[in-house]
Amino acid sequence: MNQNYLQYFGLSEAPFSIAPNPDYLYMSPRHKEALAHLTYGFGEAGGFVMLTGEVGTGKTTVSKRLLSQLPANTQAAFILNPTLSAYELLATVCDELSIKYSDGATLKHLTDAILNHLLENHQHGRNTLLVIDEAQHLEPQVLEQLRLLTNLETHTKKLLQVILIGQPELQELLKRKDLRQLAQRITARYHLLPLSFNETQQYIEHRLTIAGSNRPIFDKSAVKLIQKISGGVPRLINVLCDRSLLGAYAEHQTHVDKRLIGAAAKEALNMDTKKFSPWQTTWAKAAMFSAFVLIPAAIGAVLGEQQLNREKQLFAVSEQRLKVFNDEQLNQQRSYISNTLINSSRELNTAFTELYRQWHIDYIASDKNVCAAAQEFNLQCHWFNGSFEILLALGHKSIIAFYDENGVPFYGVVDGKTNTGSNDVLNVNFAGNTVLLNKNFVARRYNQQAVLLWQPPAEYVDNLSEDDSPSLLLWSEQQLAKAQGRPVRQLNKQDALFSNQLAQFKRIKSGETLTDIETAIALSSFQYQLPTSIDAQDAANVVDDSTAQVEGE
Repeated sequence: MNQNYLQYFGLSEAPFSIAPNPDYLYMSPRHKEALAHLTYGFGEAGGFVMLTGEVGTGKTTVSKRLLSQLPANTQAAFILNPTLSAYELLATVCDELSIKYSDGATLKHLTDAILNHLLENHQHGRNTLLVIDEAQHLEPQVLEQLRLLTNLETHTKKLLQVILIGQPELQELLKRKDLRQLAQRITARYHLLPLSFNETQQYIEHRLTIAGSNRPIFDKSAVKLIQKISGGVPRLINVLCDRSLLGAYAEHQTHVDKRLIGAAAKEALNMDTKKFSPWQTTWAKAAMFSAFVLIPAAIGAVLGEQQLNREKQLFAVSEQRLKVFNDEQLNQQRSYISNTLINSSRELNTAFTELYRQWHIDYIASDKNVCAAAQEFNLQCHWFNGSFEILLALGHKSIIAFYDENGVPFYGVVDGKTNTGSNDVLNVNFAGNTVLLNKNFVARRYNQQAVLLWQPPAEYVDNLSEDDSPSLLLWSEQQLAKAQGRPVRQLNKQDALFSNQLAQFKRIKSGETLTDIETAIALSSFQYQLPTSIDAQDAANVVDDSTAQVEGE
């Protein structure tokens, strides 16, 4: 970028270089969390910290910001090329830490030299840190060698701390059975996601400001197209912004619009921005397919039947591949809980507040007995211990504890009657934010305990029996009829048919059987009555959070 270009936009230096310059690090909420996790991990006594993210999301820049903030008593080694053998890696560590070794040193000699250096640093009050970028390329035997280096420890801490930075493949690599010991030593881990639209806009403005600009250069339409093309990946944002600024300078334009972004994408990324047109929606593809079928029918003399069939087959294959890709993307999205949601859902009281809100009750839970408060609204708490299938069969929203990768709990409200059109997806609410998660993803994290609120029928004590009053029996029959999709029968007492239908209801698909209290709770889920102490006006004023979206999910 020449000096005239910089002067034209009032810049002191190039704002969108792809070099990982820590001075230009835009600390989005995601990057702040990533840096906080690295800092926390470095301050702990454990041996390994892991930062992962897609290509270009800013992992290296975050790690370099960490290195710039290290205490003076820390000696750090930074390895950029991990495609090394175990011997080459140890030699590189020695070079980075200024450890002398002979030309004919064996693997043992290098290991001993590093361990002696770690002891010396510890004796002089110095910490030793090893940062490895692109760590997904490390061979398993090299990772094992690193683990052995971290075996040297005092009673309170490891003498070598290692930060592994890599693409998502690193997570898969560490799931290998032969690397489980290393995986168990990771004290902090974070997956860095791309930027949202608002963060992309702030990122662009941030870099321009650092470079000396005092005015906006990219209009909103340009930023929207940048977000679509780049997917929020900072490296691609930099490429598009840099090339579009050059285009604006060449055309004597003072602002960058979406036309210049489109040209930049074509030149720098060899990408046609037409593919980001709204015509790529599903309904448009269906219309295009219909047109494709009808037009050849009218001009069959031009396109033979054989060619038409071949084109249909190619189209079907393309559509199937697109569906598989979309399904995989959706599955990944529904098997992930963002760190923002996790950190906002640490308190059980927050989950109880949301659980009450699901009943249209504005109640702020505190450390007092939240279940005692339920009685004021004609509700009861039920502390459940059992399988996930039975919990869902109860049909009520319930609080379950999730655990992050460090074993720290956070809490979500799981909807047992999710109306998503799929039996494989659940609504889960974290601190007021509802997300869709795969049922199996939630089930694997369920620890056999939950708590829910339910509304017992009048005169109910602790079970349903043959001695129930006529009103309680009528309530049971009404809910059972709703559950089984049949007319309500008028009963004065339980008969054989009712007992058989109730027994069928109690047996769920998993083959398990509901207890008496679980049966009553499950039946009550079909009544959908608001607590009697909440009037209609209060209920009408409640905001429905079922469509709340979580940024980045």
